Amino acid sequence: MLDVRRILLFTEVARRGSVTATARALNYTPSAVSQQVSRLEAEAGQPLLERHARGVTLTDAGRALAERGQRIERELQAAENELADYAGLRAGTLRIGTFPTVGASLLPQAVIAFRDAHPDVRLTVRSARIAGLWTMLENREIEMSLMWDYDWSRIDREDIVITPLLDDPPALLVSDHHPLAGREAASLADFAHDPWITRADHHPVAEALVRGCRAVGFEPHIAYEAHDYQEAQAMVAAGIGVALAPTLALEGIRPGVNVLPLQPPAPVRRILLVRMADHSLTPAALTFAGLLRDAAAARTLTLTPNHAHRP
Repeated sequence: MLDVRRILLFTEVARRGSVTATARALNYTPSAVSQQVSRLEAEAGQPLLERHARGVTLTDAGRALAERGQRIERELQAAENELADYAGLRAGTLRIGTFPTVGASLLPQAVIAFRDAHPDVRLTVRSARIAGLWTMLENREIEMSLMWDYDWSRIDREDIVITPLLDDPPALLVSDHHPLAGREAASLADFAHDPWITRADHHPVAEALVRGCRAVGFEPHIAYEAHDYQEAQAMVAAGIGVALAPTLALEGIRPGVNVLPLQPPAPVRRILLVRMADHSLTPAALTFAGLLRDAAAARTLTLTPNHAHRP
């Protein structure tokens, strides 16, 4: 196979019409240029130049190769420009994963900042439960994903890289008519005799509730299993029971619901950014990860309310 670097050097000789002029332009010696052209001729199996005192003349084969060389130059320049666009976030695609509560709270700030700064990068967000996010990461359908874990179920895999973003403490949801509504804070023990609304289908927050209640000495009586936090809020407002929810899940509080900051001990989940260890992040992904860290830092300041929510 012909050496591309020699083809490009030969193309420059053809353009300048002289080995000496080429050597001077490229800061080579004329001997070095002549040697490379001779090796290219050996690879081609035929002469490409006719040398004479005033310079060089291309053979028919040399003229054809020089034309190819010019095309190669244009393609390489186009490749450099395209890569520069990706590096400069002027092109490309970024695919990330998330889960609903973070998609409705932490993520939008980073998305808005990224799209404002880099409108030419196509941003795709996939929302799923944890099992689905793992599948998309492993299949390279997404570059990185927001995830979460608890103390008793830490994500621990050697083939991933984890960046902790923030801790998401839980809060208590009670109806406006509950005797403890309006308090500055409360503990799980204060609700030992209340019926509870929890998440259905073995959702991790259901386990967090059971573990938290057991830690302070009681077993929660489950009155309702909801399939999302809006449903849980509706049941709290109706007075069916009280509920535990991560603070990031409480972006929109419906009328009739009071939010009480929860005193320790309480099960706190970690919000994480995860990628596969063998996958180097693109410039777009690195930039977006920085924006997520910024959003998490700003969010940390407001995750623990100083007072109960009053609609």
